Amino acid sequence: MTTIGNDAIPPAVRQDIELRLATVAADERVHMLMAVESGSRAWDFPSPDSDYDVRFLYVRRRDWYLQLQAGRDVIERPIVDEIDLNGWDIRKALGLLLKSNAVISEWIESPIRYMPDHPVIERVRALADDVLDARALAHHYASLGRNAADRWLDGDGDVPVKKYFYALRPALAVRCLRIDPTLRPPMNLQALMAAGDLPEGLVRDIAMLVDAKRRTNEHANGTRMPALDALIRSELVRAPEVPGRAQSDERHRERADQLFLDIVNT
Repeated sequence: MTTIGNDAIPPAVRQDIELRLATVAADERVHMLMAVESGSRAWDFPSPDSDYDVRFLYVRRRDWYLQLQAGRDVIERPIVDEIDLNGWDIRKALGLLLKSNAVISEWIESPIRYMPDHPVIERVRALADDVLDARALAHHYASLGRNAADRWLDGDGDVPVKKYFYALRPALAVRCLRIDPTLRPPMNLQALMAAGDLPEGLVRDIAMLVDAKRRTNEHANGTRMPALDALIRSELVRAPEVPGRAQSDERHRERADQLFLDIVNT
C-alpha cells in the first residue's frame, strides 16, 4: 500500500475527524471497522480548498441484522468545515465487493487511515483480490472517465485542473488493468503511474499538473497538455480489451457469508 506522509492531514483536522467518528459510533451504536480518506487527498492531488472525504465501514449489533425489515445500511453526516463523513454497513460492503465494486476496492486501499483497521479488514482485502473482475472494473473506470471528460476533452479550450484529474485517474486505472488484470488498480496517483509504466514525458506532464492543483483552488483552469489528452482518449476506449472473470465462484459468496457471521458474532 502506498504511504502518504502524516502531513497530508493537518493534526487539528485529524483530531476533529477522529472525534466525529467516535461521536458517530456512539450515536449510532456501531463499531467502526475502518476509517479512511477517499478523495483527492488520498489520491495525492489535493487543492488547497479540497474537502476531507472520510469514508468508513462499520458493523452493528447482531440483533439489528435479525429484524424482519432491513434497516438503512449507510450512515451520512452533513458536510461541516469541509469534512464529509459517509459510511457503509459491512453487509452492504461485502455484497458490493462480490460484484467487484470499485468504490469499496479503493477504500480498503486508501493510504490515509484515521484509525487502526479491525483485523477483519485483511480478510476483506483478500476477498477483494480473489473476486476481482478486471473487465467490470475497467468498464466502471472508463464510464467514470468519460463522464468526467464530457464536453471538454474533444475541445481545445482551457479546462479546470480538477476535471483533468477526474478523467486522468480513471484512464490510468484502465491502463493498469490492461497491463495486469490480476491486480486491483492502486488508489494513489503515484502508484497508478508506476503500475501503468508511463513514458517519462507523461510522468513529467502529470507532475506539472499535480503541482498546479496544489497551488490553485478546485475550479482554477489549467493549460491543456496534448499528450495527456491523447492518453485519456486512448485508455478510456480500451476497457473491452481487459479480460473478465469467467464466472462467479460460489466459494466466494460462502467466504463472504462466513466473514460477515464472524464479525457480527464477535
